[in-house]
Amino acid sequence: MQLDQIRALVTDDLRRVDQTIVERLASDVVLVNQVSQYIIGAGGKRVRPLVVVLAAKACACQGDGHVPAAAIIEFIHTATLLHDDVVDSSDLRRGRDTANSVFGNEASVLVGDYLYSRAFQMMVDLGDMRIQQVMADATNTIAEGEVLQLMNAHDPETTEERYLQVIYRKTAKLFEAGAQVAAIVAKAPPEVERALVDYGRHLGNAFQLVDDALDYTSSAEDMGKNLGDDLAEGKPTLPLIHALCHSSLDDTARLRTAIEQGGLEDLAQVSRIIESSGGLEYTARLARREKDLATEALSRLPDSAYKQALDALAEFAVARTY
Repeated sequence: MQLDQIRALVTDDLRRVDQTIVERLASDVVLVNQVSQYIIGAGGKRVRPLVVVLAAKACACQGDGHVPAAAIIEFIHTATLLHDDVVDSSDLRRGRDTANSVFGNEASVLVGDYLYSRAFQMMVDLGDMRIQQVMADATNTIAEGEVLQLMNAHDPETTEERYLQVIYRKTAKLFEAGAQVAAIVAKAPPEVERALVDYGRHLGNAFQLVDDALDYTSSAEDMGKNLGDDLAEGKPTLPLIHALCHSSLDDTARLRTAIEQGGLEDLAQVSRIIESSGGLEYTARLARREKDLATEALSRLPDSAYKQALDALAEFAVARTY
């Protein structure tokens, strides 16, 4: 099942999510509108709000609380993108110039803060303290993940365990939180809520593992960002970490230098070493394992077309090429 087919199952809900995003973005401050509309308007796969909608529907959600919940998740994700692009000095996102390259770093950081605060205003509107607790914990964990990633940058001693901590915190945690909030909004029983927490965590891990592999195998046109961004920033992601442990002494020395210095001068050579060492295959294998764990978690949900769509979404996460 393709992503468009999965979305088709909840077309009306996603349309209302988009409408809510537009309405709640509005500000009396012109620059806030310009920056937020620029990055939201860039589109993207919108996988995170899709998870919220499908998970709520899989729990037979009554009412429309899942719509603002999905918008909240997208706002927080967008805020992290604005901040990440400043930290990473990125200039391409979703196939066009990043907001910081268009409007400047100061505006990007401040509008990211605006999106965070708007998301928490919307949480208050939902009137459930558990939702606020889940999302407060999630945003704090995401911030910790970003700091951990910063600590790992340019460090060839970064271990697989440290890397996995980063991707859980900076990526999987928001998937997990979105799925849990959907269960809370739907008033799902505790065992279903726990199942969706597990599903979101494993889906997010799989999604990031594939992203990190695609940084060495895809293209800027397909990915919507510059190929080799991770290497340029000295980020030791799993394909690189695996290659460091399974390459010749000469190749290992080359990889260590590439991580320590950053840049794209050795991208072709680094990609060759990663491929020959089995780094991409290993990363894909771990992503598939996370996908299987996500599917296993779904077995605790009642059967429905929405449950099948969540399963298909996990399959898309590991099969995608963009």
